This record gives sequence, C-alpha cells and structure tokens, in this order.
Amino acid sequence: MKIYAIEAGNFKLDGGAMFGVVPKTIWNKTNPADENNLIDIAARCMLIEDGNRLILIDTGMGNKQSEKFFSYYSLWGNDSLDKSLAKYGFHRDDITDVFMTHLHFDHCGGSVNWNADKTGYEVAFKNAKFWTNDNHWEWATKPNAREKASFLSENILPMQESGQLNFIKRPNGDYGFSEEMNFGIYYVDGHTEKMMIPHIQYQDKTIVFCADLIPTAGHLPLPYVMGYDTRPLLTMPEKSKFLTSAAENNYFLWLEHDAHNQIITVEMTEKGVRMKDVFRCEDVLI
Repeated sequence: MKIYAIEAGNFKLDGGAMFGVVPKTIWNKTNPADENNLIDIAARCMLIEDGNRLILIDTGMGNKQSEKFFSYYSLWGNDSLDKSLAKYGFHRDDITDVFMTHLHFDHCGGSVNWNADKTGYEVAFKNAKFWTNDNHWEWATKPNAREKASFLSENILPMQESGQLNFIKRPNGDYGFSEEMNFGIYYVDGHTEKMMIPHIQYQDKTIVFCADLIPTAGHLPLPYVMGYDTRPLLTMPEKSKFLTSAAENNYFLWLEHDAHNQIITVEMTEKGVRMKDVFRCEDVLI
C-alpha cells in the first residue's frame, strides 16, 4: 500500500464560523485571521494505492461553480486535484473508488464536473465507484434549512444518475470495518449525520483522515467546535472519545482543512488532549 497527499486547492473561511462560541482573541493565536476575519483553509485529500485499487478520499470543491460562488471563499494558491494526481503519475480516470466522508460541497464538489460540451453535469471519475452511506445520503438529498447551502444537488445527484453510487452499510458499534474499502470507519453525527472518519493501517501506523471532526490543529480543545456543526453538543463527546483514543494509540491525524499543519499526533495533558508533534505528509508516508 502507498498513500499520497492530494492537495485539491486552498480557500478561506470566516474564523468566527470555524470556531463557534470561542472568542477571536483565543482562536486567532492558532489560526490567524486576515483583515476580513478569514482564516486559511486547505482541501487535503488522500489517495490510497492498494493493489489494483486507487482510492481517493474526498475531492475538494471542484471547479464547476460560478465566479460569484468562488468569490465567497477567497481561493488562493496553485494547488488542484488534477495537478496533485499528475505529480504522482496518476489521472482521474485511474481512480477506482471515491470515498466521501460527507457530502458538503467542499468535500465532494470535485466529484462532479460540468462537461466539456456545456450540456450538463457528469461524474469527474468515470471509472470509479462513489461511496457514501445510506443514512447520510438521505440526510444530504433532503437537507434541513441549516445545511441546504452546503448540500448542492449538482454535486450529489449525478453520482446516483451515473449508476456509480454505492452505500457502505453501517456496522454495529462506533468502529466498523468495511470489507469493500479495506479500512476502519468511525461514524460521527455532530457535524452532520453519519460523517465517516476513515482509519487506515499503514505500515506500523494508524493514519486517521479527520475530515470535519478535527478540521485544524486549532480545534483540539473540546469546546472549539465549528459554527457549521448541526449538533455541537454531540460533537464534544465525539471529539473526546476520539481524541482520547488518538492519544492512547498514537494515531497520526491527517488534517484535511489545516493549511499549515498536515499531520499531527496528540497526547493527554492536564488541560486535556493537545498537540504533540507535527509532520509533513511525506515524512509520515515514506
């Protein structure tokens, strides 16, 4: 097995929204804001090469939305999904599986393109199976008013219409093993219904793709919960359980949204679980 970091593009989000009730005077120390109160955000996807399978976890925003849409997110940098794939000698047509932690636009927007003939939407990975779970699919396709702006039908429905959509059955208990995908999954409900957190066994390490459970290193303290979470009071015990396990088992936490800290480990301190070490992806994946 080989694992690669796929940088799908950088953007900015409002720091207050990213930290909920935590005052700016506190979160600004770890995630400094610009003059518009925006903080740096990454879309760091993961590519797993395992035998004849090439599994991509999340796909970033994509590039099919309007200029007005992207203006809300202050895109920056030169990274893109296609450039990152090409860096390792791959093309999107090589992808056999696209695993979506959840269907918010910044995690699955790159799964669908506006086709070259300008006639409609089509899946961006024509040879891939797209993976979600049935509970989250139901939640995303019949969105509540709070999340409606994050679940965009053009990002979601073409996967079903193509016949390439697949559901992972939820296993019993919090941690489950999906035989189809060959890694463990931790289901959480605080951010959105049945978000999936993959646990990948790599050499002698457990690498955990944190998605929006721990979006950046600045979100380690339990009350530091995003304003985007639908059930913030549920996120806190989910984080507590997860981070305790991460500290006890020395998990390597893959931070999808942290533009400056790629992978971290954590440890238990008097103040709770805090960051221990910071790594670049290439240092962990050698």
